[in-house]
Amino acid sequence: MLDIELIRKKPDFVKERLSTRDKELPTLIDQILDLDKKRRTILTELERLRSERNSKSKEIGLLRREGKDTKDIEAQVKALKEKIDQLEEQLREVEEDLRSLMLRVPNLPHESVPIGEDEEDNVEIRRWGEIPKFSFEPKPHWELGERLGILDFEKGSKLSGSRFTVFKGWGARLTRALINFMLDLHRERGYVEISPPHLVKPEILEGTGQLPKFEEDLYKCERDNLYLIPTAEVPLTNLFRNEILKEEDLPIYLTAYTPCYRREAGSHGKDIRGIIRQHQFDKVELVKIVHPENSYEELEKLTEDAERVLKELELPYRVVELCTGDLGFSASKTYDIEVWFPSQGKYREISSCSNCEDFQARRMRTRFKDSSGKNRFVHTLNGSGLAVGRTLAAILENYQKEDGSVEVPKALREYVGTDFIKP
Repeated sequence: MLDIELIRKKPDFVKERLSTRDKELPTLIDQILDLDKKRRTILTELERLRSERNSKSKEIGLLRREGKDTKDIEAQVKALKEKIDQLEEQLREVEEDLRSLMLRVPNLPHESVPIGEDEEDNVEIRRWGEIPKFSFEPKPHWELGERLGILDFEKGSKLSGSRFTVFKGWGARLTRALINFMLDLHRERGYVEISPPHLVKPEILEGTGQLPKFEEDLYKCERDNLYLIPTAEVPLTNLFRNEILKEEDLPIYLTAYTPCYRREAGSHGKDIRGIIRQHQFDKVELVKIVHPENSYEELEKLTEDAERVLKELELPYRVVELCTGDLGFSASKTYDIEVWFPSQGKYREISSCSNCEDFQARRMRTRFKDSSGKNRFVHTLNGSGLAVGRTLAAILENYQKEDGSVEVPKALREYVGTDFIKP
């Protein structure tokens, strides 16, 4: 959530930054300013009426002690109370509308973020690793997985419908190996491993920005008013909801493995084959709660931590900086890490690493007490470290052999227990 004081004091600046995301967003700021003005007008009138009511109430007491008639002034107090009740109801409605609008406004892009409309305007930062060369036509991961008997799309569909997969045998073992391997790497870098709930309250999703914006992408348990998490970022970041931390507690590094659940409502027709885009998928997440002065330095380190997984697995990748039009709702700045897929001849996203600055912290009321004793909002960061299914798919494609077998990356062999997965 943006700072209402910033919107009041620098409306043109806020509109300019938001317009780099979407030309329609500045109209929301105009609506917010109108409601904020109305709210303050009502508050001023309420303060006047309450003061008048209190004054007249005291006058009634004086008149009664003097034995004088108070009917007229009592009628005035009653009328004032009715006006106050009406205005308080108006205030509740205006504040509800104002909060609803504030929750719909995305974060401001950092000044360093390239301006653009969509992914075509993203900027490549660096590449790592050599793209493998094959003496044969490389197969897609879904074909390799089916031939090896480790991915069963038919059984997944039978159990749950489209975009669900059953991982069998070496497929299940490779998944478990990747999760343990990633968690071990991140623990070495100072992240504390967490195992959070997979069901959360609506306000928890509101805190990190998934609600109300992405309601249609979430799975909800109506009877319990709980949601399945779309990413471990949601429970991890909210661990400090409504808390005031000590400055010396910062930075806080957290990592977690969880299944993630997404309807993928806007992805009809995209990645129908394979395990790139599933309704349920495994992911190891990285979250940082940091001092505002260090958050962009922490973003670079977070991205390096996610990259380290691919380097250890010797998978070629590139890092791109997202342009303003492609930024996620809560992010001020984001780096996407994209791994190479030989069958498609291109890089595909496997991690997004974002600095949300104080956007989520305001929604969650997560603060810290600085050295002067002032309560300030923390900055929050998150990144995939990594999406497990996409990593598995990238391994199958980049390490495939002509006979249909797949070599296991050296860094994983101790975890998996074999050097090759064969038909």
